[in-house]
Amino acid sequence: MEANRLNSTVKRLGRAWALAGAAALLVVAGCRQDMHNEPKLIPQRGSSMFADHRGARPQVLDTVARGQLRTDSYFYTGVVEGPNGVREEKDLMPFPVTLTVLERGQEQFNVYCTPCHSRVGNGLGMIVERGYKPAANFHDQVHMAQPVSHYFYVMTHGYGAMPDYSAQLTPADRWAVAAYIRVLQLSQDATLKDVPSGVQVKSLKEEAAEQGLPASYAKPWTLPQTAVWGSKLAPEEGTPAMAPAVKGLKPITIPASKPARGAAK
Repeated sequence: MEANRLNSTVKRLGRAWALAGAAALLVVAGCRQDMHNEPKLIPQRGSSMFADHRGARPQVLDTVARGQLRTDSYFYTGVVEGPNGVREEKDLMPFPVTLTVLERGQEQFNVYCTPCHSRVGNGLGMIVERGYKPAANFHDQVHMAQPVSHYFYVMTHGYGAMPDYSAQLTPADRWAVAAYIRVLQLSQDATLKDVPSGVQVKSLKEEAAEQGLPASYAKPWTLPQTAVWGSKLAPEEGTPAMAPAVKGLKPITIPASKPARGAAK
């Protein structure tokens, strides 16, 4: 009897140990360290995966990362290196200007530029009526004489009180806006000689009357009476046309022999 009891106890203990061992195996299998020690490459650390034991791999020869193929530097910067090594702006578009390009430029100008510069580019946008300084007037003598890439450069880097718009406008859109600014300048300074033969010319008053607009629509745009200066003007902070606030910068001058179109004579 005692022997049978002993054998029965040993069997029960054996089964218990077997169950405990199986449970331990299940626990160990569920506690792998893959989530803690992931097989991955950590920046600036070595690796046993490669023969040179470097985790950072060299770039493949003759390959270019996405977004880094910028062989046309003028298209992306709007400047070229001059003879003396100083950057120079050019009165040159990097691609042909088509009607589609101008329509795109008009669309983006109306979205991002008109709050400050107005629809016609005279610097009297809506925010001027809310206490902001008048923006650049594209139709004054200085801005009429500036090269077209100047506007691209300003949109890319900002100028005076104007922030840059490189995040809002792609390089192609910035060039399209610059081309449209030229169109605005021509529209406000065009003469009968610029009109193709056979095209009927209407005055702004006639155009306003045909479209049912008020008579004031044809009058010159002036600074609103509600406009105020946001701060006291200081020469070193730039002019109302937002000239660069750089001390010692030589003022822009235009030779008397080459006046801008529409300039007083």
